[in-house]
Order: sequence, then C-alpha cells, then structure tokens
Amino acid sequence: MFRSPTTRRRLRAPLVVSAALAVSLATAGSAVAHVEVEAKGATALAENVEVSFTAETESTAAGITRLEVILPAGIGPGDVVYKSGPAGWELTRTARGYAVSGPAVAVGKDAAYAVVVRQLPEARSLAFKTLQTYGDGRVDRWIELEKAGAGHGNSAPVLEVGPAAPGARPLASATTPPAATTPVPSASVTSTPAAPRADAKGEPGNAGEEIRQKEADSSSAVAKVIVGAVLLALVLAGAVLWFRRRGGEES
Repeated sequence: MFRSPTTRRRLRAPLVVSAALAVSLATAGSAVAHVEVEAKGATALAENVEVSFTAETESTAAGITRLEVILPAGIGPGDVVYKSGPAGWELTRTARGYAVSGPAVAVGKDAAYAVVVRQLPEARSLAFKTLQTYGDGRVDRWIELEKAGAGHGNSAPVLEVGPAAPGARPLASATTPPAATTPVPSASVTSTPAAPRADAKGEPGNAGEEIRQKEADSSSAVAKVIVGAVLLALVLAGAVLWFRRRGGEES
C-alpha cells in the first residue's frame, strides 16, 4: 500500500518519541541519584542540631564504604559528633571536615547516617560537599554548588536554614578549645622546705642558725671574763700572801 512521505513521517514520529522516552528512563537512575541532607529545627545559631544524610547508590557491582564531607564555612570538624550510621561505621575528622566509613553497605543499598552539629552558623543555606566511595574504588563527587537542573547528578547536598531564634548567640568555636589544665592528685603533693632568707648582703642564710651562733659567741665571751677574773683574784691573793710573809721575815 502506497503511503505519501507526509504519512510516513507521521507514523515515524511516535516511534522516535517512544525510543527517546525509553532511553531517558534507562538513564534516569544515574541522573537522579544523589546525597540528601535534612535536619529538624535547622535555624541559624541553633544548637545541637541532628543532621541526617542519605547517600543513594549508583553502583550495581559494589557497596558504599566511605562518605567524606567537606564542611561549609562556620562549622569546624570539632563541631561535629557522630550519632548513628551503618553497622561498623565510624567518624574520622579531617582537615576539611570529616569522613564516615566502615564495612561496605550491601550492593544496591543506600547509606544513611546522622551527626550532631554543635551550632549552625548564620547562613540561609549550607552545602555539605560529599565524596562517595565504593568498595571497588569508584568515587562519586557530589560537590557542585550551582542549582541542579534536569538530569544534573553532581549537586552537593544543601540544607536550607531558617532565621535565628530571638536571643540566639554564637558559641565559641570548638576547633580552638582552651588549654587543658591537669589537676594535681593530692597524693603527689609534697611539702617544699622554705628557701633560706637572704642576709643584708643578699647572701642566703638561716636566721635561726645566726641567732644560735651569736648566743654561743656571747656565752664564750662571758666564760672568758669569768676565767680572767678568777685568775686575777688568784694573782692578787698570791701577791698579798707574798707581801705578808716578806714583812714577817723582815721584822
């Protein structure tokens, strides 16, 4: 049966549209996969906010083993505490933020975890750039900051932040804690003898010893005086006896 070129074009058009739709659906999985972030009570300067993340998988060959987050300005690595996550996972702080990692999540499963942020900064939105690593070494980089368009799969997870509550104030940064002071156990405290006092010349000395020495010198001087007096008395007595005997002999 003869069909005009116009008729043939009309018949092919639905086929082309159907093929394009099939291709779009086949590739939609990789286009919409991403990392999501949410938090209840996410307002500026809010304290101890639980922030939850869900990293969707794009791999059918390996499970997710690590999620590294580059923190936004105003949140330091020391402001984040790990709360929950996949079995066996732990949080490690990095120079740029933190990473949660552990045994691979089951293939085809998403990885979800939660952290507690000490205080949200004054901002309208916070981007948590994330590097998603799989057991086979594959890395998905969810780090783009521009608004996600149709089919854009590399956008960083962004948390929308509401206005600060009345009276909210910034806390001191936890990344520079004050110097720790170590209490000294009472058992280790020992008495230290007092340093000897200095004399008038600035030389160290002992006041008690000086007093005792002066007293000894004084006693020695008194003893010498007494001995001298006794000797003088004996000499005078001897002289008196000698003169008496001599006078008797002359008479």
